[in-house]
Amino acid sequence: MNIAILIPLLPFLAALIIGTFGKRMGHYVSTIGTMCTVSACFLSIFMLISVSKGNSVHIILWPTQDHGSNFLKFGLLVDRLTAVMMVLITSVSTVIHVYSVRYLQGDPGYARFYALLGLMTFVILSLVSSPNLLMLFVFWQFLSWTLYLILAFNYSHIPAYQNAFKTFVVHRIGDVSFLCGIFLTYKYFGTLEFAELFQRASEQSQVISFLPGNLLDVSAVSVITLLIFVGAMAKSAQFPLHVWLPDTMDSPTPVSALMHAGIINAGGFLLNRLAPLYALSPNTLHIVFVIGAMTVVLGASMMLVQNDIKKTLGYSTMGQMGYMIMECGLGAFALAIFHLIAHGLFKASLFLSAGNVIHNARYEPKFPFLSSHEPTRLPTQATWVTGLLVTLIMPLIILMVAHDLLEVPLEDAHGAVIFLFFSWVTASQAIFSLYRLHAVASWKVASAMIAALFLIGFTYLWAGELFTHFLYPEPGVAAAFFVAAALNPMVFDVFVLVATLLILFGWIYGYTDAKGQKILNAEWSQAIKQKMYLFLINRLYVDLLYMRWGNTLFQWAKKIGNRY
Repeated sequence: MNIAILIPLLPFLAALIIGTFGKRMGHYVSTIGTMCTVSACFLSIFMLISVSKGNSVHIILWPTQDHGSNFLKFGLLVDRLTAVMMVLITSVSTVIHVYSVRYLQGDPGYARFYALLGLMTFVILSLVSSPNLLMLFVFWQFLSWTLYLILAFNYSHIPAYQNAFKTFVVHRIGDVSFLCGIFLTYKYFGTLEFAELFQRASEQSQVISFLPGNLLDVSAVSVITLLIFVGAMAKSAQFPLHVWLPDTMDSPTPVSALMHAGIINAGGFLLNRLAPLYALSPNTLHIVFVIGAMTVVLGASMMLVQNDIKKTLGYSTMGQMGYMIMECGLGAFALAIFHLIAHGLFKASLFLSAGNVIHNARYEPKFPFLSSHEPTRLPTQATWVTGLLVTLIMPLIILMVAHDLLEVPLEDAHGAVIFLFFSWVTASQAIFSLYRLHAVASWKVASAMIAALFLIGFTYLWAGELFTHFLYPEPGVAAAFFVAAALNPMVFDVFVLVATLLILFGWIYGYTDAKGQKILNAEWSQAIKQKMYLFLINRLYVDLLYMRWGNTLFQWAKKIGNRY
């Protein structure tokens, strides 16, 4: 038996034992759950090392005999993408298991929590190691069910299971679309095995006619990828299917950590698994890019008005998932996985830290003691000038260093421009945050800005070169993704120009605001702020709109039912 099978089986074994004998095991519940997860983590690291040497694993567990036309096959596929995801999932799950030992100690649902945690880990591991589209969809469904169970963990709290049901319903919308995509895939290409599907889709040009007389012919690949993408939108909280994510905070903090570090990444993984298929449909990639960009802006904007620490982190996750989807839409699939890993690790840490903050706040008096802080000093002009100049000249610096020292052929690679853009935006955000350290000597802040610039720049270039070649080592594959997703040069230039103007406006507005000066009319500015605050705090009124649509459909169904 290949040891790769043990990676998902160990968490399942822990869930089975704890779920059956948990009430009689006492403190051994956490011991068994943690030991099985740690073992799976070490095996995942071993498999990553093995796969990196070219030893991919493809096992068919059922049916035992291949008749050539089996529709339903269950097995295991561990390639480089799967191995990376396995290491991320098991490592995050290990940290959450250890953290929960004392955090939930004494809770009446202690054993149930560890059983569900092990089951969730098993389902995610099985999902990322699925060798075909149907098995992936089966565990995609199991993920929705286990997510419902673990979100409704505190079932005595009415909002907990109400919001868990809301999450389940939103996921059903995406899953119906996903299932339709699978039906069309099998109808037009006759297979759901990944390798065979990619080969047939590239060789066959199938067309779907929506109107008689071939008046509206659409590529079958475009329709299939768009339907599957709706499923990814629901799982990864993309606008407008994001409404479930902010309402999942009634579950224990370790659950939030696992969900925001692992479960919500399922959409990004799905697009990467089907990257060769999406590369055949540039139109779908453009839609993916637009949806991701909208989610980034809206998620980050709604995050700014929250007064709950976990909801703030939840909307932050929504924005970060938008970045991940947007990167896929630009053809930077490897960068999306790198972003997925980085976000998973730091968001798990943030949620677990938030749990400590919430736990400690319960022991604080209603009005905590005021701590003595030094009076805030205005930012110096030197700090502002340094931040502004470094932000604006960053693309030129990275271009020169990358081309001359790292010998990266930027002028020949469309993808390199995308890496430059994301490194520029990320570094600009970091530099602007450092600028707000008013009480620190200006030379220290300026040095930190320059250090952040080079750290982020080289990190993105590393991700662009090494990580892309690691996930997609075949010559020309990664470059083909960028070519397929390439935007019209004018559109991309306008996009970069708008981002530049927004960053520049942010620097000018921040500096004048710190000096007590206003570049906008005070009354007009205040009116806009109030309206925007109401718009964002009410979550764009999307929830209210969905509720009204749901009530209308329910009334129609009731009337139809009364007639018959």
